[in-house]
Amino acid sequence: MKNATFRQVKVFEAVARHLNYSRAAEELRMSQPGVSIHVRQLEAHAGLPLFEQLGKRIYLTPAGHEMLRYSRAIIQQLNETGEALAALKGIRGGRLDIAVISAGDYFFPGLLAEFCRRHERVTVRLTVNNREEIVHQLEENTTDLAVLLRPPGNPDMIAEAFAPQPHVIVAAPDHALARKRHISLQAVANEAFIVREQGSDTRLAMEELLAECRVKFNVTMEIKSTETIKQAVIAGMGISFLSAHTIGRELEAGRLALLDVEGFPVMRKWHIVHHKNKRLPPVAIAFKEFLLQEGAALIEKLVGRAVPKRKLRA
Repeated sequence: MKNATFRQVKVFEAVARHLNYSRAAEELRMSQPGVSIHVRQLEAHAGLPLFEQLGKRIYLTPAGHEMLRYSRAIIQQLNETGEALAALKGIRGGRLDIAVISAGDYFFPGLLAEFCRRHERVTVRLTVNNREEIVHQLEENTTDLAVLLRPPGNPDMIAEAFAPQPHVIVAAPDHALARKRHISLQAVANEAFIVREQGSDTRLAMEELLAECRVKFNVTMEIKSTETIKQAVIAGMGISFLSAHTIGRELEAGRLALLDVEGFPVMRKWHIVHHKNKRLPPVAIAFKEFLLQEGAALIEKLVGRAVPKRKLRA
C-alpha cells in the first residue's frame, strides 16, 4: 500500500459510501471511467478486491470494509491537520460540515447566511435528511454537527438545546374543524391524519404526545416529505401534525389553517448534536456557540409569523 495515493483513497471512500460509481463520480466531479481507474489502482496496491458486484449492485468485500475504516481515518486526520492550521488564523476560510432534519430546512439557510455574513470565506457543506440518516452520519463521523429535535439515545453524543420548536395541527381552510374553537384532542383523533414516516423527528414528537394523552390518531397516509404532506392537506385528503416552522408561507397565503386544538401548540426543542469524542474544527465550535447564543431569536425572526401566540404546552 505504500504507493497508494490520497486521491485513490478519497475516490474509494466516495464509492464505498454511495455503493454507486455514478453518484461518487458526480460528487467528486469526475468521469465514471476515471473513478473506476482509481479504484482499480487502489485494489492493485491492496492486492485484494475491494468491491464485488451481484446483479446490478456493488458491495464491499471484507477487504473493502477494512479499507473503508482506514480510509476514513486517513481522510479525517488530514482534515484535522488542515483545521488545526486554520485555527492559527481563526475561523476565516474554514468549512462548516453540518446536517439538519428536513423540518429545519425552512429556516436553517437563514441561520447559515447570517453566520457566513459574519465570518468571511467560510464554506458550508449542508446535508438535509431524515433523523435516522443523520444519526448514522454522526456515528460514522461523516458530519461534524447535526441539528435534531430529539437527541440521539446514544450516550456518546452530546446534545444541547438552542431553540423552541412548536408543533401544530393543520387542515385545509374549508375543513369543518377550521371554523371551530377549543377542539379536544380526542375530537381531532378521529379525523384522517397524514403523517411523517416512522423514525422522523416530527413523527416521534407526535407519538410522544399521543402516549402522554393516551390518544390514538386515525393515520390514513404516511409520507416522507413535509412538502407533499402539506399539498395533500391543502387538497383535502386529511389533516396533519406538523412543525409550525414549516407552514409559514401556506398560512400567509391562506392555503392552510391552524386548528384550535386544546393544549396546542406542542412544544419541543431544537438541539445541536455532535459526538463527544469529535474534535470540532474552529468553525464548527463558532457555529455551535452562535446557535446557543442567538439561534432562538433568529429563528423567531425568520419564521415567528408562523407560530401561534398562545400558551405553549411544555
